[in-house]
Amino acid sequence: MPSFSPDRPATTSSALRRLRAGGLFLAVSALCGLLIAVVALPAVGAAIFTGKAAEGTLDDLPAAFDQPAQSQRSEVLDVNGDVLAYFYDENRVYVPLTEIAPAMKQAIISIEDHRFYEHGPLDVVGTMRALVTNVVAGGVTQGGSTLTQQYVKMVQIEEAKKAGDEAGVKAAQDDSYGRKIRELRYAISVEKTLSKDEILERYLNIAYFGDGVYGVEVAAEHYFGTTAAKLTLPQAAMLAGLVQNPTANNPVQNPTASLQRRNVVINRMASLDVITDAEAAKAVKTKFRKNKVTTTINGCQGTDYPFLCDYVYRSLEQTPSLGDTVETRQQTIKRGGLVIKTKIDPDTQDQTQKAVSRVVGPTDPVISAMDMIEPGTGLIVAMAQSRPVMGDSTKKGETYWNYSVGPEMGGAQGFQAGSTFKAFTAAAALEKGIPLSQRYDAARSMDFSGRTFETCDGPGQVAGSWRVSNSTGVNGTMDMYRAAEFSVNTYFVQLALDVGMCDVVKMAEKLGIESSTKDAPVSSYDDKPSFTLGTLEVSPLSVAEAYATFASGGIHCDPIILESVTDSSGAAREVPSANCERVISEDVANAMNSLLSSVMTDGTGRRVLTGDGRPQAGKTGTIDSNAAVWFAGYTPQVSGAAMISIDNTRAPFLQGRSGYRANGLKGYTVPSTGLLLEGSGSGDAGQDIWKPAMQAYLEGKAMQSFDAPPPDLVSSRGYTDFRNGLPGRGGGPGEPAPQGPR
Repeated sequence: MPSFSPDRPATTSSALRRLRAGGLFLAVSALCGLLIAVVALPAVGAAIFTGKAAEGTLDDLPAAFDQPAQSQRSEVLDVNGDVLAYFYDENRVYVPLTEIAPAMKQAIISIEDHRFYEHGPLDVVGTMRALVTNVVAGGVTQGGSTLTQQYVKMVQIEEAKKAGDEAGVKAAQDDSYGRKIRELRYAISVEKTLSKDEILERYLNIAYFGDGVYGVEVAAEHYFGTTAAKLTLPQAAMLAGLVQNPTANNPVQNPTASLQRRNVVINRMASLDVITDAEAAKAVKTKFRKNKVTTTINGCQGTDYPFLCDYVYRSLEQTPSLGDTVETRQQTIKRGGLVIKTKIDPDTQDQTQKAVSRVVGPTDPVISAMDMIEPGTGLIVAMAQSRPVMGDSTKKGETYWNYSVGPEMGGAQGFQAGSTFKAFTAAAALEKGIPLSQRYDAARSMDFSGRTFETCDGPGQVAGSWRVSNSTGVNGTMDMYRAAEFSVNTYFVQLALDVGMCDVVKMAEKLGIESSTKDAPVSSYDDKPSFTLGTLEVSPLSVAEAYATFASGGIHCDPIILESVTDSSGAAREVPSANCERVISEDVANAMNSLLSSVMTDGTGRRVLTGDGRPQAGKTGTIDSNAAVWFAGYTPQVSGAAMISIDNTRAPFLQGRSGYRANGLKGYTVPSTGLLLEGSGSGDAGQDIWKPAMQAYLEGKAMQSFDAPPPDLVSSRGYTDFRNGLPGRGGGPGEPAPQGPR
């Protein structure tokens, strides 16, 4: 570090004249303040003039100075290690002094405190010179504070801001002598505990450089597109000139003032022989390139994947290792310098988004979403929606709602999932020992009014009049395979009543289904047989999660998006677990895989099959009036749910308004894409969204097969009909029960 020589007091005689002319009161007041500090506090006085305090005297001071870690921004990384988003209250990245260019250190010392390495916490020469200069000018033009004193002030301001203490912010900046004396006490404490290099390092990292950037590293990044280590002389001088007045000297808003202030710094460095006159002359000719200025987006809005980002943020808010309360966790997220690693794959996310956007655009009066989860881990693979831009411009199709998730994670509402829920009735039946060969006479239309069934509180009865009809044209006596293949409503209602609605809703819950309606949890549907037809409002992610449990062989995992989190010290913070646990037996899962595979090979899911011939399973879903269509399906490697729904807040789907479409999506042409929807889960959601998204994800991945189901869950042998105690009806004359997967 170069030696910095003090200025020669060239204005002393004129200053004395100023004092005699009427500035005596100001000067005496200032000197009295200084003398009070020296006389009333001998330990302070010793430190002022010697730069050191006698051993033990600092312990006698009324206050010590706490120096908490400086706030730093947190960053979210994708699977490739690239930054997806930043979270911060103060945009700062702390760097050691060794990673700050020598020019930057020289510039800040030259303009703010050129005797920094020579004096103690108070520069008496500089303070007296500032006093005289202020008297000459008839006002305050120089402050005389050392870098250490400035650092103390900056710390107090930051801590007050962190605590939301506006009064504390003002108190740290007032012009009272009480504040100055307290600041000096703290400066002595700092110089007792830190070396000059350590103080300079912390100063350069805490300083505010305007435009919302804190610390020299982010300032270099913001204004020049470089790092603190690579700052040139004119760049360093400009930053050093900002500290005194970051607003007035902002090069973006006030380029002329900024260049003038920069040149003051450069000339000051030359006058102190820190740089040569030739270096100074060259530096002052350098122009500021405004096109190099970059802006760091804070939060999720404006990022490439704002709703995935928002899910990350909300997951962090629920992470206990970041604090005991949500408020504490938010402080940690925005100030803790966290490195948040995810396994978000931009390629998969982009392909999934393309699949959705080819069908539905952001300004259309319909909503679409596609979510993918990795079975056995709970890892969210993709999360896309037809309104992918976060914002409040409805005209542009922006939204703040994440249509993939429930309200607790930023969702606006749920969507009835239709016949995708029949899988939960089937799984409950299999768990109860009812095989896939179970047969019912599934007439085209059946009246279930008054039918009895088991609720979680005992026997229940269908309330009121309830007639159920089939929509696929398949009727008659059939087994579970055929009923699933063609989504036969009257079959699955009979099955649900036999199994008991208590077992059906419990199955849905343990597979991962959650209601998106606050006052209507899944458990409240144990007295509503219509549950099996998908009347509950749920999120697409929830359905993908439930189907992933089948794909994993019966292991349910909560959806997760965080791989790891480390704090600014590099210490790992525990991230939420997927809580993977077995919720159904392998036998039941294998039987479900067999059942839902048959939907793909022999039923309504045939045109949804990916073109590579790999084993896959799934189920279509369409609700009444074609208001929403779904396809939920999976391979052993990935589970996905695709959904298209009307937006019932927009024409032509505003009920009671002129032009209202009573038949929902059926026959509706999507305005932005021109796609004619047929109103089916297999065609609109399955063939047009699920299939291309899955094909893109699975390309190049090895094919995996499902395990065969156990014979006793395929055949009816040993099964007793619950209703009358008679042997099961599967495999009647002329209609053999299916053997093995179909």
